[in-house]
Amino acid sequence: MFFDTHAHYDDEWFDADRDQLLAALPGAGVDLVVNVGCDEASSRMSVQLAHRYDYIYAAVGWHPHDAKSWTADSADRIRAWARDPKVVAIGEIGLDYHYDLEWKQTQQDVLEAQLCLAEELDMPVVIHDREAHGDCMDILRRHPDLRGEFHCYSGSAEMAKEILSWGWYLGFNGAITLQGARRAMEVLRMIPSDRMLLETDCPYLAPMPRTDGKRNDSRKLVRVAEVIAQQLHTTPELVAEVCMENGKRFFGLQ
Repeated sequence: MFFDTHAHYDDEWFDADRDQLLAALPGAGVDLVVNVGCDEASSRMSVQLAHRYDYIYAAVGWHPHDAKSWTADSADRIRAWARDPKVVAIGEIGLDYHYDLEWKQTQQDVLEAQLCLAEELDMPVVIHDREAHGDCMDILRRHPDLRGEFHCYSGSAEMAKEILSWGWYLGFNGAITLQGARRAMEVLRMIPSDRMLLETDCPYLAPMPRTDGKRNDSRKLVRVAEVIAQQLHTTPELVAEVCMENGKRFFGLQ
């Protein structure tokens, strides 16, 4: 029923019960997951998890927080992983100006390198954009042939219109259940139904109310679907069905 298009089950927060939890997800209505890398180690583990579980796929890349660990060999590692049929995207890549502003140029250079790789490999990209909207959009405009999605979309409705005009997708997660998510609600009301993706970003961004702790996992997508359904005057089941088809189309899954 649910496709979690952005998860981090490689995170140490899952070390105690990772295999038990992942084995239980299909029985809880989670049919597909894309586990998203952030650096060399997490990308490698994403691929390993994808081979351990039939319903998991992998994205590989260097997150802006990890841009300083990018080396001359990193591009070749991505190329090698991308040959694996269970690797479906380059990500999580992008810009994040919330921390480490002295690394802005490094982040931009690493993003540019990975966008060029995605073009070379003909793969979609998963974009992380936090407090860097202007620079992120400027860089992406230089790559008009790319396919991609903005995960955990936090921009304005006007910015969303431009992204959607490229044929891109927007991902929504537990952040939309927080107080003050007014801008996200505005975007939800204007986005075409065929450009919306569901995600958790787990173990982060657990939806409200957090009745069972702060750690998030794919089973909590139902709460995200409920909030979207309320905004769109439809049912959570229909939201899940539409977003399942959107995710399969975006990642090229049958």
